[in-house]
Amino acid sequence: MAHAEFTEIAISEVVIETPRRRSWLDTLDAWMGLLVEIPAALLVVAEIVILFAGVVARYGLHRPLIWSDELASILFLWLAMLGAAVAFRRGEHMRMTAMVARASPAMRAYLDLVATAAALAFLVMIAWPSWEYAYEESFITTPALQIENIWRAAALPVGIGLMALFALIRLARTANLKTMLLAVASIAAIVALFWLAQPLLKPLGNLNLVIFFVGVVGLCVFAGVPIAFAFGLAIFGYLALTTRTPLMVLVGRMDEGMSHLILLSVPLFVFLGLLIEMTGMARAMVTFLASLLGHVRGGLHYVLVGAMYLVSGISGAKAADMAAVAPVLFPEMKARGAKPGDLVALLSATGAQTETIPPSLVLITIGSVTGVSIAALFTGGLLPGVVLAITLCALVWWRYRNEDMSGVRRATAAEIGKAFIVSVPALALPFVIRAAVVEGIATATEVSTIGIVYGVLAGLLVYRRFDWRRLMPMLIETAALSGAILMIIGTATGMAWGLTQSGFSRALAAAMTGLPGGPATFIAVSIVAFTILGSVLEGIPAIVLFGPLLFPIARAVGVHEVHYAMVIILAMGIGLFAPPFGVGYYAACAIGRVDPAEGIRPIWGYLLALLIGLIVVAIFPWISIGFL
Repeated sequence: MAHAEFTEIAISEVVIETPRRRSWLDTLDAWMGLLVEIPAALLVVAEIVILFAGVVARYGLHRPLIWSDELASILFLWLAMLGAAVAFRRGEHMRMTAMVARASPAMRAYLDLVATAAALAFLVMIAWPSWEYAYEESFITTPALQIENIWRAAALPVGIGLMALFALIRLARTANLKTMLLAVASIAAIVALFWLAQPLLKPLGNLNLVIFFVGVVGLCVFAGVPIAFAFGLAIFGYLALTTRTPLMVLVGRMDEGMSHLILLSVPLFVFLGLLIEMTGMARAMVTFLASLLGHVRGGLHYVLVGAMYLVSGISGAKAADMAAVAPVLFPEMKARGAKPGDLVALLSATGAQTETIPPSLVLITIGSVTGVSIAALFTGGLLPGVVLAITLCALVWWRYRNEDMSGVRRATAAEIGKAFIVSVPALALPFVIRAAVVEGIATATEVSTIGIVYGVLAGLLVYRRFDWRRLMPMLIETAALSGAILMIIGTATGMAWGLTQSGFSRALAAAMTGLPGGPATFIAVSIVAFTILGSVLEGIPAIVLFGPLLFPIARAVGVHEVHYAMVIILAMGIGLFAPPFGVGYYAACAIGRVDPAEGIRPIWGYLLALLIGLIVVAIFPWISIGFL
């Protein structure tokens, strides 16, 4: 009965599905999808236009648009919530599936429905507080546009309502009604159990932090519940059952976390990453590097390391980086005898290596939640990536020192020169982006629009590859990925606020400050902690959750903030791409179309090389702060 069209009717207590119900739900889902995806895509375009107009007006015409940032902020919250709804409909919210993937097919189907039911439970419980919050915001008038702030805040209840509707549709469309009812009943029973246990929870004090922020989060994450909703359930339960805090405050903290204007660079850099792949700029860079090194033993592996370094300086998103480079290099590398498992292992390792290369989304997030200068982070992130590239290349040299290159032709000087000329516009883009920030032409938020305009012009006029039919899918994909990221940041901000209010942050600061060994021990403990966090939570939620707590401690023990940022980002990158839990590893396998089992063995050598590079970066702060 799996893919037949069914509608359910009950006859003698037996549920049968007939074509009418399934067809009706499919039609509803398709129409609702269009009603959300089209506005989300248009909002991405609007943000690009508004921010680029702000740059031109301020730097070019010397007549700043005083309303541009305010309008961009209003539209940004709508983009975040509609993007989150698109991601929910498409099943693209970030989740850890390592444990779910090992379950039997029946258990996997049950856990997938449990994940949907758990997300629905959070959305239903937060719906009324979100409406209350939006109503309260109606009494505030925006300074520049002079409109009621409910026009912005209404995005929260609307987005939450749309995600709840998509969750209901997904549950109703399941072919196995019995499994669906069991999943919903399981979540309802757990929620009821916690509600009934409320008199027992309140006297426990800070032990509730372990119950909710470790127990509930851990159970949800390992069960495959999307990370954003796992965080949301934990902080909602903690506040509702153990404190007197109005739940509207949680919505306010989510709004605060998602509304930092600096985070607007997230969707714009995601779109830029898709754009450079579509216009052929990534291919031009890779082709030039291959002409230089393709004849050397392990040469294309060096090209992969270098290409990921360059592309990371453009897109800011790891998935976009890998998707731009792997399809160009992998066919030729396989033709030369490279094993698919080794290729995906190196691709994963380069993903971790380039986490600090600006404009990394993790760098932007750190600047947003800790107040560290974005320009300083962009400057400090360049050399640590080079150090890790050197350790990776050393391992590549060792593994491929006896590679047979007899059938490989060395590119002529003319071919190298031609490839270089073609690649110049693409190679210049990272430097254009960095120069625009350093020279004050654009902020870290606005600079992505300069990159987008540059990429569009290069695609149309230089590379003459601009597929207009791909534009709408790219905009929708941008909105979905951005919504998924920003929803995590919102709920993680709520959790971080809850931890701070409980006094946990003060206790953590006291414990970390009092560690024997001073800064060295603090950094060592942070490396271990963030490697684990990176494998479970990914970089952005881990930073939002623990950055505001740990960066002040780093300052107190004498560790430079930029140096500390580089160390923990690289540690999280190693965790993110380390099997069996690192979701980045499975993303690399999906992009490279390689069975994850094939890369498990070769990746450990690359992870060891990354760890050596990380230790070097940690021991010598100059690598991170020497050019500040």
